[in-house]
Amino acid sequence: MNKLSVGDKVRFLSSVGGGTVKGYLNKQLVIVEDENGFDVPVLITECVIVETAGNEKMGQAPEKEVIVAEKKDAGKPITKVTETEAAEETREGEQITACLAYLPADVKTLSSTSYECYFVNDSNYWLFFNYMSRENNSWRSRYSGTVEPNTKIFLEEFDKTVLNDLEKVCVQFIAFKHNKPFRFKNPCSVELRIDTVKFYKLHSFRENNYFDEDALVYYIMRDDLPERELLVTAGDMERAMKEKRVAEKRPRIQRIEKREKNPILEVDLHIEQLLDTTAGMNNADVLEYQMNRFNEVMNENSNNKNSKIVFIHGKGDGVLKSTILKELKKKYPKCFYQDASFQEYGYGATMITIK
Repeated sequence: MNKLSVGDKVRFLSSVGGGTVKGYLNKQLVIVEDENGFDVPVLITECVIVETAGNEKMGQAPEKEVIVAEKKDAGKPITKVTETEAAEETREGEQITACLAYLPADVKTLSSTSYECYFVNDSNYWLFFNYMSRENNSWRSRYSGTVEPNTKIFLEEFDKTVLNDLEKVCVQFIAFKHNKPFRFKNPCSVELRIDTVKFYKLHSFRENNYFDEDALVYYIMRDDLPERELLVTAGDMERAMKEKRVAEKRPRIQRIEKREKNPILEVDLHIEQLLDTTAGMNNADVLEYQMNRFNEVMNENSNNKNSKIVFIHGKGDGVLKSTILKELKKKYPKCFYQDASFQEYGYGATMITIK
C-alpha cells in the first residue's frame, strides 16, 4: 500500500488524472485536489506518487491523516479550504474548544482491540500543537503539527500494551489565522491524567459531537477556558506522593494538645488519606469528596467555640485551598481563618477558629 502524505502529488492508477493529496477520509480513502480545484475521494491503492511533499511546514514531521470535522448538529459539512480562500467561520468558533478523543478500533472486541487517538479543533483558528506523554521526569512528543479550523486530525493508533504510557499526557498549542486579523489568544498548555481503566469499560465511550462512533473525550479547552482548573496535574500527583511519604506515620485525624483548653484538630484532606482508591473518579469528583469532608468536620465542630481546626490541603495549584476559602466566606462567615504554622505545614494548610 502506498504511504501518502498531505501535499504529495499523485496520478491515478486506473483512470486518467491526478492531483495533490489534501487529507484522509479514512484508512482507505484520501482526498485529492485535481487540476480544476475539485476535491475527489480516491482509494489509496489507486494513487501513484509522482512527487513527494517533503517536510517544509514549520519543521514538522510528515503529516498524518487529516479529517474534516463535521458536527452531528451541523447543517452541512465544514469544507476544507486553501489559504487563498476565505475559511467559513462561525460566531461560536471565535472561542476555542479543543479536545482529545479516543475511539476503539473494534468496539465489539473491547478486551483486545486497539485504539485511535484524534485531536479535535472546534474553532475558527489554526492551531500549531504538540501532543506528548510523560516518562518519569521528562516528556516525549507523540505528535506535533498544525491543524486547520473546524478539523479533527488522527494522531496515533495504539494497543493496550502502551496504556500505561498514556496515564499522563499534555497538549500545548498556539492559535492564529492566515492572511486576516484575529483576536490574540494566550498559548495553551494543559496536562491531563488519563484514566486508563476506562478503556476497558464500554460505557466509558459515549455519544459526542465530533464522531458518529462513541468516543472517550478529554477536553483541553472549552470556550477559551483551559481545563487545568479541574485537573489534578502531574505535578500535583508527585507532590501528593512526596507529602504522603513524609506523613506516613500521621493518622488521618489526630489531636495535637498544644493548649489544654483549646486542642487543635488536624484534618488531612489529601484524597489518598481519605480514600484507598480513586478509580472511576474524575477531578471534579475528587474535589467534591474533599469538600464534603471539610463541611462534615466544620458541622461537627460548629458548637465548639474558639476551637481550632487545621485543614491540610497541600500547596499544589491552590484549587482546593481556594475552594475552602470560598466555602468559609459563604457558609461560615463568622469563623476566623489564617495560614497554619509554616514551620509545620509550609504553605499547605489553613487554620480555622470557630466563632
